[in-house]
Amino acid sequence: MSPSRGLNSSVLRILRLSKVKLNSNQSRTISIFTEIPKANTQIYVSRSHSPYLNLSIEHHLLTKSPAESTILFLYTNKPSIIIGRNQNPWVECNHAAIRSSPLQPLLVRRRSGGGTVWHDEGNVNYSVICPTEKFDRNKHAEMVVRALHSLDVQGAKVNERHDIVMNTPESTVPFKISGSAYKLTRLRSLHHGTCLLSSPNLKDIGKYLGSPAKKFIKARGVDSVRSKITNVHVGNEDFENAVVEKFRDMYGNVETTFVGEEEGTVPAIEKGVEELSSPDWIYRQTPQFHFSYPSAPASEELEPVQTRSWNIAFIARNGVITKSIEHNISSAPGDSNSSSVENSIIGTNVYEVTDWAHILPVHEQQEIPVAKAMNDMLLVGVTPAQGI
Repeated sequence: MSPSRGLNSSVLRILRLSKVKLNSNQSRTISIFTEIPKANTQIYVSRSHSPYLNLSIEHHLLTKSPAESTILFLYTNKPSIIIGRNQNPWVECNHAAIRSSPLQPLLVRRRSGGGTVWHDEGNVNYSVICPTEKFDRNKHAEMVVRALHSLDVQGAKVNERHDIVMNTPESTVPFKISGSAYKLTRLRSLHHGTCLLSSPNLKDIGKYLGSPAKKFIKARGVDSVRSKITNVHVGNEDFENAVVEKFRDMYGNVETTFVGEEEGTVPAIEKGVEELSSPDWIYRQTPQFHFSYPSAPASEELEPVQTRSWNIAFIARNGVITKSIEHNISSAPGDSNSSSVENSIIGTNVYEVTDWAHILPVHEQQEIPVAKAMNDMLLVGVTPAQGI
């Protein structure tokens, strides 16, 4: 008879959780990923709070693990704004709020699609990697819901968008507590999401994710869908243990392995960290967009704006201005004071600008407020690598 058959489920749960806590105290100087584990079921929990490292470990697991394996990876990041692979950081983020924040949140472009999410020490991210032929958008979201139910979060459920939401007595509209994103390859698929547990920054998240530049940009790519959010008031370790338990119910009682900074020594993971934290990845992967101020763009095409004040417009591809036009109608058409000057800021990297007053062809005092407004909306002002 199997050694576990005579034990009831509550005793098994205690043994499982004890194993997790004991392993978390182990220390290593060599990464466990020096050689790729071959097991068909694997569980990892990261003790690093670097979003660049955790996402690089996740990508390593996606690309290097056995084709038939199913993997659970849990991690928590320091304050970070995580945009989707095909999103525009100037549309998704309030850069002025980021620059002035005492939290100094990091800006990260992940490799999967989907919308922008907030990470901090009050939420845990879950990732399940499995064979593509077995991929299902709801399967592991439902697993997380079962974990929440086991922690007495009874109002949690998966909605039609595959997000996890929670009903509350004070609202007729469910609050979003977890969003998901996906990356599918021919053989391997990734489903990852974040669960708001006890974020101390809940009231400020909208401030960081509400871009004042959005109405002045016509952009290709993916826009985020805004939702009401709330915490579920569950501890990080409790959530981790509950998700591990539900994953084991589905795939078997395998040991949990803790990972961390040591994994950054693996060449492929180290390369991933360097890529994710580079401005070239964060900003120059941005799909083409059209910015116009103070008159909002009517389309993706660049054309003179009929306005009685000075207007600047440009098209940027991969974060670099490829076309520009300034337009001023301060008098009758055909007057020599009228101007339409093209190509004045071509080749400018938008994310490298430190003051638009030094970049724009300012001719009159009226253009100074335009430069100031563009500074508020477009200046990045933070070197991503400082926060690794």
